[in-house]
Amino acid sequence: MSLVKISGAYSAVWLFALFDLPTKTKKQRKDYAKFRKLLISKGFSMLQYSVYAIYFPSEDASISTQKFIEERLPPSGQVRLLLVTDRQFGKQKVFFGKNKEKTEEPLPEILLF
Repeated sequence: MSLVKISGAYSAVWLFALFDLPTKTKKQRKDYAKFRKLLISKGFSMLQYSVYAIYFPSEDASISTQKFIEERLPPSGQVRLLLVTDRQFGKQKVFFGKNKEKTEEPLPEILLF
């Protein structure tokens, strides 16, 4: 019997959306809120202010979301999309001040026998 790994630490990816958008005017704040809500509606979770991430079983699976975001960029500011493997994401170190908060749990891998 052989074990086939469908989704592994090297094929699964996290797509990060990092953004720096202006918020000086009412219109800019509205654009910021609209973009943030767009990310949440696509399944992104906030890791820090202006840093959101979503898990995909493969890089190919993330392509449509990347295009979706690119087609809906705010009129001003900067947005970066960054892909990291699930293995790299799992090696992150999270530091807190006095008030510690729970970090997100890694997703289980899917195995077929």
